[in-house]
Amino acid sequence: MRILVVDDEELMLKALRFRLLKDGHSVEIAIDGREALKLIAQERFDLVITDIMLPFNNGLEIVDYIKNKSGKNIPVIILSAVGAENVVLEGFALGADDYITKPFSPVQLSVRVKRFEKATS
Repeated sequence: MRILVVDDEELMLKALRFRLLKDGHSVEIAIDGREALKLIAQERFDLVITDIMLPFNNGLEIVDYIKNKSGKNIPVIILSAVGAENVVLEGFALGADDYITKPFSPVQLSVRVKRFEKATS
């Protein structure tokens, strides 16, 4: 599976990339929303994992672009330390497929990603 991971925390990006590569996925990374939107427009991904709080364009804007403007059918998992119910509900209203609150275990991420892997194969 080809996965785009979007997070502005370098340590989190490295950890996510390491785990996903270990699980056998191809991983592309973006450090801000603007870079993510550019990659999504230009390339093909099977899954996008994005933080909510990002420079330039936030994670909710990324979800909105993918689900409502891009014409692409890409599942999106939102990651965030922001556990506010209104943010979670807004993410789902925009079309997010899953939501994981930071901190989380790498095993939890693997299980959720596998669910989308089965759906796309």
